[in-house]
Amino acid sequence: MIKNLCKKNICLREITIQDTDNILKWRNTKDVRQNLFTRNNITKDDHLRWLENKVEKGHCIQFIIFKSDEKVDFGTVFIKNIDNSNKKGEFGIFIGENNYRGKGYGRIAAELILEYTFNHTPLNRVYLKVLEENVGAIKSYRNAGFVYEGTLRQSYKYDNNFYDVVVMSILKNSWMER
Repeated sequence: MIKNLCKKNICLREITIQDTDNILKWRNTKDVRQNLFTRNNITKDDHLRWLENKVEKGHCIQFIIFKSDEKVDFGTVFIKNIDNSNKKGEFGIFIGENNYRGKGYGRIAAELILEYTFNHTPLNRVYLKVLEENVGAIKSYRNAGFVYEGTLRQSYKYDNNFYDVVVMSILKNSWMER
Protein backbone atom coordinates (compact mmCIF):
# COMPACT_ATOMS: atom_id res chain seq x y z
CA MET A 1 0.00 0.00 0.00
CA ILE A 2 1.36 3.37 -1.03
CA LYS A 3 1.01 6.32 1.30
CA ASN A 4 -0.78 9.35 -0.19
CA LEU A 5 1.46 11.50 -2.36
CA CYS A 6 0.88 15.23 -1.86
CA LYS A 7 2.12 18.58 -3.11
CA LYS A 8 0.47 21.70 -1.76
CA ASN A 9 -3.10 20.51 -1.18
CA ILE A 10 -3.28 18.20 -4.23
CA CYS A 11 -2.84 14.53 -3.38
CA LEU A 12 -2.81 11.14 -5.04
CA ARG A 13 -4.00 7.90 -3.49
CA GLU A 14 -4.11 4.40 -4.94
CA ILE A 15 -7.26 3.63 -6.90
CA THR A 16 -9.63 1.08 -5.33
CA ILE A 17 -12.77 -0.72 -6.40
CA GLN A 18 -14.71 1.84 -4.34
CA ASP A 19 -13.72 4.48 -6.93
CA THR A 20 -15.67 2.72 -9.68
CA ASP A 21 -18.75 4.98 -9.58
CA ASN A 22 -16.63 8.14 -9.83
CA ILE A 23 -14.48 6.72 -12.65
CA LEU A 24 -17.62 5.82 -14.62
CA LYS A 25 -19.18 9.23 -13.99
CA TRP A 26 -16.01 11.11 -14.98
CA ARG A 27 -14.88 8.92 -17.89
CA ASN A 28 -18.32 8.90 -19.51
CA THR A 29 -18.84 12.67 -19.58
CA LYS A 30 -18.59 14.41 -22.93
CA ASP A 31 -16.01 16.89 -21.62
CA VAL A 32 -13.62 14.05 -20.73
CA ARG A 33 -14.37 11.77 -23.70
CA GLN A 34 -13.73 14.53 -26.27
CA ASN A 35 -10.02 14.49 -25.41
CA LEU A 36 -9.57 10.71 -25.32
CA PHE A 37 -8.63 8.35 -28.12
CA THR A 38 -11.27 5.86 -26.97
CA ARG A 39 -14.46 7.88 -26.91
CA ASN A 40 -17.03 5.22 -26.21
CA ASN A 41 -18.71 5.05 -22.82
CA ILE A 42 -17.35 2.41 -20.47
CA THR A 43 -19.41 0.13 -18.25
CA LYS A 44 -18.85 -1.00 -14.69
CA ASP A 45 -17.66 -4.36 -16.04
CA ASP A 46 -15.19 -2.59 -18.36
CA HIS A 47 -13.71 -0.71 -15.42
CA LEU A 48 -13.57 -3.76 -13.16
CA ARG A 49 -11.75 -5.69 -15.93
CA TRP A 50 -9.29 -2.74 -16.21
CA LEU A 51 -8.61 -2.90 -12.47
CA GLU A 52 -8.15 -6.68 -12.53
CA ASN A 53 -6.15 -7.03 -15.76
CA LYS A 54 -4.13 -3.81 -15.76
CA VAL A 55 -3.82 -2.28 -12.28
CA GLU A 56 -3.74 -5.43 -10.15
CA LYS A 57 -1.31 -7.17 -12.54
CA GLY A 58 1.11 -4.22 -12.58
CA HIS A 59 0.56 -3.15 -16.19
CA CYS A 60 -0.77 0.18 -14.95
CA ILE A 61 -0.10 2.40 -11.93
CA GLN A 62 -3.24 4.41 -11.20
CA PHE A 63 -4.11 7.01 -8.60
CA ILE A 64 -7.14 9.09 -7.70
CA ILE A 65 -6.49 12.85 -7.50
CA PHE A 66 -8.03 14.70 -4.56
CA LYS A 67 -7.79 17.95 -2.66
CA SER A 68 -6.68 17.30 0.90
CA ASP A 69 -8.27 20.46 2.29
CA GLU A 70 -11.66 19.65 0.75
CA LYS A 71 -11.45 15.84 0.84
CA VAL A 72 -12.86 15.85 -2.72
CA ASP A 73 -11.88 13.31 -5.39
CA PHE A 74 -11.86 14.95 -8.81
CA GLY A 75 -9.81 12.92 -11.28
CA THR A 76 -7.35 10.16 -12.01
CA VAL A 77 -3.76 9.95 -13.22
CA PHE A 78 -1.97 6.83 -14.39
CA ILE A 79 0.96 5.23 -16.13
CA LYS A 80 -0.37 2.52 -18.45
CA ASN A 81 1.13 0.22 -21.07
CA ILE A 82 4.09 -0.42 -18.79
CA ASP A 83 6.84 -2.07 -20.80
CA ASN A 84 9.34 -3.48 -18.32
CA SER A 85 11.69 -4.70 -21.06
CA ASN A 86 12.17 -1.18 -22.40
CA LYS A 87 11.58 0.57 -19.04
CA LYS A 88 8.81 2.83 -20.29
CA GLY A 89 5.15 3.60 -19.72
CA GLU A 90 2.43 5.85 -21.09
CA PHE A 91 1.08 8.75 -19.04
CA GLY A 92 -2.64 9.47 -18.84
CA ILE A 93 -4.85 11.79 -16.84
CA PHE A 94 -8.33 13.19 -16.73
CA ILE A 95 -9.93 15.71 -14.45
CA GLY A 96 -13.49 14.51 -14.05
CA GLU A 97 -15.02 17.43 -12.19
CA ASN A 98 -15.47 20.57 -14.31
CA ASN A 99 -14.78 23.05 -11.51
CA TYR A 100 -11.30 21.54 -10.94
CA ARG A 101 -10.10 22.02 -14.53
CA GLY A 102 -7.82 24.84 -15.60
CA LYS A 103 -6.43 25.48 -12.11
CA GLY A 104 -3.06 23.75 -12.47
CA TYR A 105 -4.12 20.67 -10.51
CA GLY A 106 -3.42 18.37 -13.47
CA ARG A 107 0.16 19.64 -13.67
CA ILE A 108 0.66 18.98 -9.95
CA ALA A 109 -0.84 15.48 -10.29
CA ALA A 110 1.49 14.82 -13.25
CA GLU A 111 4.49 15.92 -11.20
CA LEU A 112 3.44 13.70 -8.31
CA ILE A 113 3.06 10.57 -10.43
CA LEU A 114 6.35 11.27 -12.22
CA GLU A 115 8.08 11.69 -8.86
CA TYR A 116 6.63 8.36 -7.75
CA THR A 117 7.42 6.61 -11.05
CA PHE A 118 11.04 7.69 -11.27
CA ASN A 119 11.77 7.06 -7.58
CA HIS A 120 9.86 3.81 -7.00
CA THR A 121 9.77 1.94 -10.32
CA PRO A 122 12.45 0.88 -12.81
CA LEU A 123 10.91 3.01 -15.59
CA ASN A 124 13.28 5.31 -17.47
CA ARG A 125 10.84 6.93 -19.91
CA VAL A 126 7.29 8.18 -19.59
CA TYR A 127 5.58 9.27 -22.77
CA LEU A 128 2.17 10.54 -23.77
CA LYS A 129 0.05 11.11 -26.82
CA VAL A 130 -2.38 14.03 -26.98
CA LEU A 131 -4.59 15.52 -29.66
CA GLU A 132 -2.84 18.58 -31.10
CA GLU A 133 -5.99 20.65 -30.60
CA ASN A 134 -5.86 20.07 -26.82
CA VAL A 135 -3.65 23.12 -26.30
CA GLY A 136 -4.35 23.45 -22.56
CA ALA A 137 -3.24 19.89 -21.87
CA ILE A 138 -0.08 20.32 -23.95
CA LYS A 139 0.82 23.44 -21.96
CA SER A 140 0.20 21.59 -18.68
CA TYR A 141 2.35 18.65 -19.79
CA ARG A 142 5.17 20.98 -20.82
CA ASN A 143 4.98 22.72 -17.44
CA ALA A 144 5.21 19.33 -15.72
CA GLY A 145 8.46 18.58 -17.59
CA PHE A 146 7.38 16.69 -20.71
CA VAL A 147 9.15 17.67 -23.93
CA TYR A 148 7.77 17.65 -27.45
CA GLU A 149 9.01 14.73 -29.56
CA GLY A 150 6.95 15.13 -32.69
CA THR A 151 3.58 15.18 -34.37
CA LEU A 152 1.92 12.15 -35.88
CA ARG A 153 0.08 13.79 -38.75
CA GLN A 154 -3.55 12.74 -39.23
CA SER A 155 -2.94 9.80 -36.93
CA TYR A 156 -6.37 9.71 -35.27
CA LYS A 157 -9.69 9.43 -37.10
CA TYR A 158 -12.97 10.33 -35.47
CA ASP A 159 -16.31 11.13 -37.15
CA ASN A 160 -14.69 10.99 -40.61
CA ASN A 161 -12.13 13.65 -39.65
CA PHE A 162 -8.41 13.15 -39.18
CA TYR A 163 -6.51 14.72 -36.28
CA ASP A 164 -2.84 15.26 -35.58
CA VAL A 165 -1.41 13.66 -32.45
CA VAL A 166 1.44 15.19 -30.44
CA VAL A 167 3.94 12.87 -28.75
CA MET A 168 5.75 14.11 -25.64
CA SER A 169 8.00 12.39 -23.10
CA ILE A 170 10.20 12.82 -20.09
CA LEU A 171 13.24 10.75 -19.17
CA LYS A 172 14.30 9.80 -15.67
CA ASN A 173 17.61 11.71 -15.85
CA SER A 174 15.78 14.87 -17.02
CA TRP A 175 13.30 14.52 -14.17
CA MET A 176 16.04 14.03 -11.59
CA GLU A 177 17.86 17.16 -12.85
CA ARG A 178 14.77 19.34 -12.27
